[in-house]
Amino acid sequence: MKKKIAIIGSGFSGLSAAAYSSQQGHEVHVFEKNSSLGGRARQFTTENGYVFDMGPSWYWMPDIIESFFEDFGRKAADFYELVSLDPQFEMVFSDGIMAVPQNYEAMKNLFEATETGAGKRLDDFMEDARYKYEVGMKNFVNKPCHSWMEFISPTIAKSALKLDLLSNFHRFVRKYFSHPKLIMLMEFPVIFLGAAPKDIPALYSLMNYGGYKLGTWYPMGGFSKVIDAMASVATEQGTQFHCNAQVDQIIIKNKKATSIVVNDTEIEFDTVIASSDYHHTEKHMLSEEYRNYTEDYWKTRTFAPSCLIYYLGFKDKIPNLKHHTLFFENDLDLHTHEIYEDKKWPTQPLFYVCCPSKTDPNLAPEHCENIFLLMPVATGIEDHEETREHYFQEMIGRLEKHTGTSNLISKIDYKKSYCIKDFKEDYNAYEGNAYGLANTLSQTAVLKPSLKNKKISNLFYTGQLTVPGPGVPPSIISGKIAANEANK
Repeated sequence: MKKKIAIIGSGFSGLSAAAYSSQQGHEVHVFEKNSSLGGRARQFTTENGYVFDMGPSWYWMPDIIESFFEDFGRKAADFYELVSLDPQFEMVFSDGIMAVPQNYEAMKNLFEATETGAGKRLDDFMEDARYKYEVGMKNFVNKPCHSWMEFISPTIAKSALKLDLLSNFHRFVRKYFSHPKLIMLMEFPVIFLGAAPKDIPALYSLMNYGGYKLGTWYPMGGFSKVIDAMASVATEQGTQFHCNAQVDQIIIKNKKATSIVVNDTEIEFDTVIASSDYHHTEKHMLSEEYRNYTEDYWKTRTFAPSCLIYYLGFKDKIPNLKHHTLFFENDLDLHTHEIYEDKKWPTQPLFYVCCPSKTDPNLAPEHCENIFLLMPVATGIEDHEETREHYFQEMIGRLEKHTGTSNLISKIDYKKSYCIKDFKEDYNAYEGNAYGLANTLSQTAVLKPSLKNKKISNLFYTGQLTVPGPGVPPSIISGKIAANEANK
């Protein structure tokens, strides 16, 4: 039966839900509070010609993204050009630099040169991670997670022990490697899953496979090209988009969502899929009796970090800098402890630099450079301009040291900061989180916030605060799951 479906929010999960719901024959309308589509993956262009992706910058798990387009008879290449990065990224340590090559055999040689026997152990690690990737990303994460019974299948039952759901990533990595640099290299991807490696299931070694083995890529024109492509697919299926469209309320009658209030106008719908922040949707769009979770529930959840970002345009090329650079001169355990447990601004921060103009010169004026700095921080802490500037000065100082340049500040042509207050303002993000809900063991699968409203038959949630979790590929999968559940 054809339904009229409202989708709130146009991030990856919202666009995915829209495309699949439209493909199923429904009339789909997407409402986006901001002036452009994409949620955290928006892009902006400055008056002096710099183009900045506001959010995601790591194109990992290319096969998962490709499968979205294949579901509609299209290919990613129909919409944008993917470039393989080599090196995939550099890591800056206190005593040197490690460049992670694109070629896997070269990566094995790097591991072997760093620690005797580590090349062979990398093979063993990646073979284990490949199995988790194939079972996890093809079977495990595609469940709506209403009940544990969904996971009683021959494939999942057979692979339960090999998926390492009950062991932690910290111990798992140390089974294979002992050199601190290799441990840091293998642990860094899970920081953005929202917890310290000791609190993340070893299942998530699948991220190492999805990144290091399948490669680090870049969509020419920026990550917003993926957003544009998904929006084009959804439009081809019949989706209608509405920007500058603030949804303030979901109207409930007889335990069914009957309409939404958009910019003070009530519009009737048969089904609602909320790709907006889950907590905000429940607290501000629903009356208390229709919410799945209380405020106390959200206070006890473990959230992935927020982050301090600086978007910078430089009126000169910066030497000795790659597309992706991780500054890990300080202690990873200390920084993660201060994010997740102490909940304070870091005393010895790690941070990340993205310089996409190294790969795509069209993102900056001629002879100029486009850079953003990103430092993970705790959610819900005080966010003042003086604090931001303090860390900006530290990050710039370390960038100068790494690149062998001086007085970079004098070359800044454009500067904009973005942090906790901005995540709250632009995305209604709970406590200013940037990456969603942590993938800890106690917040995995059925233990995540429910994809379906338990009190309203036709209200569904999608995105990084529900299943399967944070990240671009999981958010795309989340939208597909929500669309399929709404279609039932």
